[in-house]
Amino acid sequence: MYRHLLVPIDGTDLSVEVIGNAVALARPLGARITFFHAVADTTRSLRGEAEVLRLTARDEYEYAIVGKARELLAKAEAAARALGVPCDSRHTASDKPAQAIVEAARASGCDLIFMASHGHRGKLGMAFASETLQVLVSAGLPVLVSSTGEPAAPSRAIGIIRDEHRSLAAVMHAWMHTLAAARAAGAAAEPALMQAIVRYVQQFPVKLHHPKEEQHLFRRLRERTNSCDPELDELERQHVRDGQLVAELAQQVQALAAAADDADRLRTTRALEDSVVRYASFQWDHMGREEGVILPAAQRWLAAEDWAAIDAAFADNRDPNFGGDTDKAYRQLFSRIVNATRDGSAAT
Repeated sequence: MYRHLLVPIDGTDLSVEVIGNAVALARPLGARITFFHAVADTTRSLRGEAEVLRLTARDEYEYAIVGKARELLAKAEAAARALGVPCDSRHTASDKPAQAIVEAARASGCDLIFMASHGHRGKLGMAFASETLQVLVSAGLPVLVSSTGEPAAPSRAIGIIRDEHRSLAAVMHAWMHTLAAARAAGAAAEPALMQAIVRYVQQFPVKLHHPKEEQHLFRRLRERTNSCDPELDELERQHVRDGQLVAELAQQVQALAAAADDADRLRTTRALEDSVVRYASFQWDHMGREEGVILPAAQRWLAAEDWAAIDAAFADNRDPNFGGDTDKAYRQLFSRIVNATRDGSAAT
């Protein structure tokens, strides 16, 4: 049976579904996953928008070529870790995605490539005329194609909610990894990075994600059935508690930034790590309740008009694409957090 899956992903909505399907396949098999993303290779040409971006806006270029790949892969890894599936990730620059996928599978020792039939959103003939068909022809190992099409409103809305959960999970893993690395090195954490992480958690899940869940998903589910009221009551209490915990973490980060000497910085770093580990456990339980109880209940009880409204509400704050200046601010903040802990990850 298959023991190591290569899962190519891109930045489309369909990748959220593919990641979920791949994790669902790997978990009962006891298999591990290597997520893979191929970035367009702009070094081969001095023409086009990418080269203009490189010359005129270096930060935007770096994000488009490297930062975005790391974000996608970090969220994919978070989805696997949430269900206990071992994973890692790779990205490479290539103008030939199919070839890059096959090479990554061989280099990683994978025995199955799990990929989507997307690229043209459900137009299977068109998709098989492109990278999917090339991988099937040239892989030299089994390829399992997960057929995907244009998602309906329920799937789209649930996909956005889960993707936002994966974003928070990726940040939490980055936070814990950074603090654990500091402890292993006998060093203090970098205050500026800790402040950036706290700011992200304050501004996105606490101020934006939780309220929209309550206003749109929870409210509509209460209107359709009272069978979920106890669970929804508990989740709303956890939303309040989340804000309190984050405020406490912010105080600890401020204490780190104001530490008087090295000994004080080490002490506050260790205390912060203990608090972050407890906060992460709180978040895993919270997201598990939502995904394991509330989302299935919503699929059972909500009507088409409910899902259309929920989809529209959550699409407005798609993480990290919130639109306008907010889009750029969240994108840069999320990118900084994730990239700060992934410089040593496998990449070519």
